[in-house]
Amino acid sequence: MRIFTDEIINAVCLHIGRRKGISPTEVEVQLSWDEEYGFTAEVWVEGRSQYLVEANLLEAIERYMLEQYQMRVFRSQITLDADDEFWADIAN
Repeated sequence: MRIFTDEIINAVCLHIGRRKGISPTEVEVQLSWDEEYGFTAEVWVEGRSQYLVEANLLEAIERYMLEQYQMRVFRSQITLDADDEFWADIAN
């Protein structure tokens, strides 16, 4: 299964919203990839910015897959990649 940029962003918004006790619509996310840091996301909540590393993104995707697709997946099953857009491949 493959999810694309919009769903990855939704996963991060839902994850951060739950962790901070706010609505996911109050979270803004910008995904990026860098040779030094790999996949990251800058997240804005209530006017404050924070960076998430790849492990945080994978955690958000795990939770999203369980809640939205009723699929229990583990980090080892998720591969992030990017070209013109970002995507996550989820192995069965």
